[in-house]
Amino acid sequence: MHRFGSVLPVDARGWLLLQERDGHARIDPDRWGLCGGHLEPDEEPLDGALRELAEETGVRLRPDDLVPLAEEPVFHEAYGTWDTAWVYAAAVDLTDADVHATEGRRIVFVDPERALGLPLSRLTGQVLPRFVGSALHRRLGVERG
Repeated sequence: MHRFGSVLPVDARGWLLLQERDGHARIDPDRWGLCGGHLEPDEEPLDGALRELAEETGVRLRPDDLVPLAEEPVFHEAYGTWDTAWVYAAAVDLTDADVHATEGRRIVFVDPERALGLPLSRLTGQVLPRFVGSALHRRLGVERG
């Protein structure tokens, strides 16, 4: 089993920071996904999610910025295993110009309604429909904007 940590930043409009994966990605190539990745062997999920976000985007958040969103079982065809992913959400005051993508085609803020119609990674497809329009999504986004 593999373990993953991901962060879903939400801007004041309620838009979601998503990564468009490229064709070279081992998991879910050419799909849109969350910023995140594999946890180190003894790494706590929260710490790994923050590390992965910083590595992929240059965005550095604090543990107190994150809100637990899901501990999600997800099947990865690339490994043939059921894995566990910890997903956190965070309210951010950032724009696309603040994000420096180091993986995938691009990492940008996406209108949540548009996001639901994109080809999503398996994990993102499991988590996003429950999150978009939820009380937590409204609180992190438009209610504070």
